[in-house]
Amino acid sequence: MLNRIFTFSCFFIISMMYSQDYYSKLREKYWAYEENDPKALVFVNQYIKKAKSEKNYPELFQAYKDAILYSENQKMIYADSALAVAQNSKDNDLIGNGYLTKGSVYYFNQRKFQFALEEYLKAYEYLKDSKDEYLKYRNIYHIGVVKSYLGYYEEALEIFQQCIVFFESRIDGNINDNQVFNNTKGYLNSLHQAIICYQMLGKNAEAASLLKKAAEKTPKTKEFYLEKSYFTKSLGVSEFKNENYKKAIYYFDKALPELLKVNDFTWASYIYFYKGKSYELLGDQNLEVENYRKVDSIFNKNKFILPELRSNYEELIEYYRKGNNHKEELYYTNQLLKVDSVISSDFKHLSTRVYKEYDTKKLLETKENLEKTNSYSKLLIFICLAIIIALGIVMYYRIRKQRNIQKNYDELLIKLEESNQNEVVDVPVKSEVIDSGDKNIKFDSSIVEKLLNDIHTFENKQGYLGAGNNSEKARRRV
Repeated sequence: MLNRIFTFSCFFIISMMYSQDYYSKLREKYWAYEENDPKALVFVNQYIKKAKSEKNYPELFQAYKDAILYSENQKMIYADSALAVAQNSKDNDLIGNGYLTKGSVYYFNQRKFQFALEEYLKAYEYLKDSKDEYLKYRNIYHIGVVKSYLGYYEEALEIFQQCIVFFESRIDGNINDNQVFNNTKGYLNSLHQAIICYQMLGKNAEAASLLKKAAEKTPKTKEFYLEKSYFTKSLGVSEFKNENYKKAIYYFDKALPELLKVNDFTWASYIYFYKGKSYELLGDQNLEVENYRKVDSIFNKNKFILPELRSNYEELIEYYRKGNNHKEELYYTNQLLKVDSVISSDFKHLSTRVYKEYDTKKLLETKENLEKTNSYSKLLIFICLAIIIALGIVMYYRIRKQRNIQKNYDELLIKLEESNQNEVVDVPVKSEVIDSGDKNIKFDSSIVEKLLNDIHTFENKQGYLGAGNNSEKARRRV
């Protein structure tokens, strides 16, 4: 029987090791492909098929996440599949991760902030008590992005600073390790978002400091080309704010290709806007308008624009008004109204939801934690007071006992002195005769000396302090 159990256990362990090794080797086959490259899906589909046959929910979930990365047009379909697998697993961490993944597709690929926030808030409910710190910080990072979009830069910055500290503490090691890779991505993206907040708050020195750190920490491998492009874009913004417009354009042009490759239209439109502003300040009106029009082209296609790019349309309206081109002036006036409608709709919904579903709940959780801490503090104070009172009582009885002992000692000395006066009138050490009235009593001098030595020894050893001693006993001992 024991042999069968042992054999079965060995078989099970070997099977598990083989499966994990199979998944790892399969991922290695497509990991080198670039994002949105459909050739990788050939191997991803094998991954999905294998995980399905084994009903291995964590691996199947990962397979669908990888499919999102390499699929160009079916990202949301794979995100829904990943979420369905997570829900079937009954694992809160996996479910929270599923909502996070779907929210990321809404945010990054579609820039539908309202839908993205809904998924992030659902994820928050599943992950707030999770022991998986990576998932929790990934979640609050995305909520920070929403706050930044709404213009709550101080609040967003506080979140990104927490994320920076967390991810930075976990990026040491081999970059090929999956956890190190993910934490490095999280760290660099948190740096990027913090830089944006500092630049929007006019804190250019702080932004420059983080850009320097980013240059040191960004790996040179192609997996981090996108993050490098974000920092290059931010360098361009810094140069623009320092009025180095030609240098700003240089950085913008350097950052743009990688952003277009992954269809990051948000930061592409951001670059076009700042290029337009740079050309405007350099006096090149044609290139100024050309870049402003590209911002509008992206808005028409994706129905999304960052609030700070609103002035892009004001510049175009003013340009065509001065040129008496009423048709274009009217067109961009209507476009500005659409932009305002999108921004207003997003702001109203997002600000209400992020306050009600995140800020308020976070505040209540903080209150609950403070109340728990307060209860512990009260208990600790009570214990300390009890200890102090107990020590006070002990000290009181100890001092009282010492006073009684001192009192007994003083009384003993008085009685000994009285006894000596009554029993020994004069003791000439060298004489053997003591005068006592009309009688002459003779004592051996050695006896007298011994008696005095005994009294002296008794006092030195504090024999009167022994338990049960009184003056009568003391006299007897002497």
